[in-house]
Amino acid sequence: MIQSYIRDIPDFPKKGIIFKDITPLLQSPEGLQMAIKGLAQVVDPASYDVVVGIESRGFIFGTAVAHHLKKGFVPIRKPGKLPSKTASEAYELEYGTDKIEIHLDAVRPGQGVLLIDDLLATGGTMSAALNLVRRIGGRPVACAFVIELSFLEGRKRLGDVAVHSLMKV
Repeated sequence: MIQSYIRDIPDFPKKGIIFKDITPLLQSPEGLQMAIKGLAQVVDPASYDVVVGIESRGFIFGTAVAHHLKKGFVPIRKPGKLPSKTASEAYELEYGTDKIEIHLDAVRPGQGVLLIDDLLATGGTMSAALNLVRRIGGRPVACAFVIELSFLEGRKRLGDVAVHSLMKV
């Protein structure tokens, strides 16, 4: 069970929040393997061509899933981190906004995409990532997460794209 590898950290990053720490999962060969295999199995690999991971923990799981399935990997990064021409998308945070970017040529038009991140909370980051993938011509097939904070109803912001999570809180 993935849950047994997730540690609760109370009052982080601020009082009243219970942070879901994936460090024990990453430290455990069994737990990490379970997460990678679980994410790789949520969608038929024949239905997509490339895996997209969102900075930073989405890189950990996304590259591992891409390697496991012999697929390519595309990073979505914070502004100013990608060296070629990019598309960017702003999204709302609890206090303010943030932005993510993708290379304009990262996904070929019509390519199927599996998007991966560690956590689905309010859905703002993944919604922005879906917009970016579509803007450069990709076809989002599904979103996959290790953890979903279902009480925040983030999947509602992701529209008609299939959403899968290995653990729901």
